[in-house]
Amino acid sequence: MIETAAQHFSMPSRPAYSPVVTLTEQLKMPANSNRFNRFFALLLFQFATFSSVWAQLPELSSRQLSWLGDQIFTNECNRDQDCLTGWNEGEQFPSLGIGHFIWIPAGQQAPFEETFPALIDFMLTEGLDVPDWIAAARHSGAPWQSRSEFYAQFAMPKMGQLRRFLYATRNEQAVFIARRLWQTLPELTAGLPAAEVSVIEQRFESVARAAPPYGLYALIDYLHFKGSGLRVSERYQGQGWGLLQVLQNMEPAATDLDSFINSAARMLERRVRNAPEARNEQRWLAGWTARLQTYRPAAEN
Repeated sequence: MIETAAQHFSMPSRPAYSPVVTLTEQLKMPANSNRFNRFFALLLFQFATFSSVWAQLPELSSRQLSWLGDQIFTNECNRDQDCLTGWNEGEQFPSLGIGHFIWIPAGQQAPFEETFPALIDFMLTEGLDVPDWIAAARHSGAPWQSRSEFYAQFAMPKMGQLRRFLYATRNEQAVFIARRLWQTLPELTAGLPAAEVSVIEQRFESVARAAPPYGLYALIDYLHFKGSGLRVSERYQGQGWGLLQVLQNMEPAATDLDSFINSAARMLERRVRNAPEARNEQRWLAGWTARLQTYRPAAEN
């Protein structure tokens, strides 16, 4: 799971969620750079390689994908560039980029999926100019051993270089996040009874086609935000809160998107109830719930 935006940073502080650039405004913006269009073409090619129901899903245009990245950046940081490098209170690792990708410190372990190294691998494979010290350390671990050490270096040149790099590659990070949905799809139904597989596929497709592009945004963002729900280590009292659990617990509602949002809210509430008391996850529930509301088209009005 990519456990991102799960907590509000104490340093720097972040305002409440509020969409800043609407889809309508984004569609009026100039075309993206050639580099981003190349990344986008790669994403579409990967979508087309699936022969199952997943290959029949609607596609995002390059501008919609750019809007997706901006929306995730808004959800995570309210578009505050300083927030691209942060360390959540109570966590053992920094969270970096528009999606707050986890980078576990060298020699340490954490129960959540580490994603920052995979992001840097992707960028290097695609020929991006990654800062040398980041490329060299990506698999050995983050160079900060504690939150206090991290923030002691917050204003230093290397940290500033990292923030500028992460800000300049927002679109590429959006591609990386979107790719994960298609890479995860076969895993979601693997091992499920045949009857349940068809139900999950139908619900997934219905949400994906709802209120374009918001349905796909909801699926992509929630998977990134709270994970697939497949990892046993990412459960409290045997119950998960990821994309699979949300799809499994959908009930009839006004729209498929409403049903998805309502189920996600219930799964996050259940997570809070099941969480160890010492984690005090109730403090984050309001922010999580607010993020779910950005999946509704009315959030732009």
